[in-house]
Amino acid sequence: MSEFEPLFAELRALMQTHAAGLVIADDTPGHFVMNNPHPDPAAGRPEWFGTVAIKKAYVAYHLFPLYTHPMIGEGMSAALTRRRQGKSCFNFRKPDPALFAELARLTETAAALVRG
Repeated sequence: MSEFEPLFAELRALMQTHAAGLVIADDTPGHFVMNNPHPDPAAGRPEWFGTVAIKKAYVAYHLFPLYTHPMIGEGMSAALTRRRQGKSCFNFRKPDPALFAELARLTETAAALVRG
């Protein structure tokens, strides 16, 4: 058992709960993927929404709408911004209830945007 499995489970539940109505594309140990239920007009397949994945030294929480619609990240706290890697990924090594609450709100906003 990886030391990050409990953290992965918490972040997986956060994404699944706050992105209700989206489609689970992969749910295997250490890897969880959700997609937009509507196909991307250019690609003809569902657009990626987000992923939670156990990595070697952390758990990654990818929220792709931050890349396509950066305005949803405006007003993000400095503490959550420090966890951000690139445009749409946040890395965690331990639970942080305050940051997870903020991440839940961000995920809800992103999900509402992609659901239309």
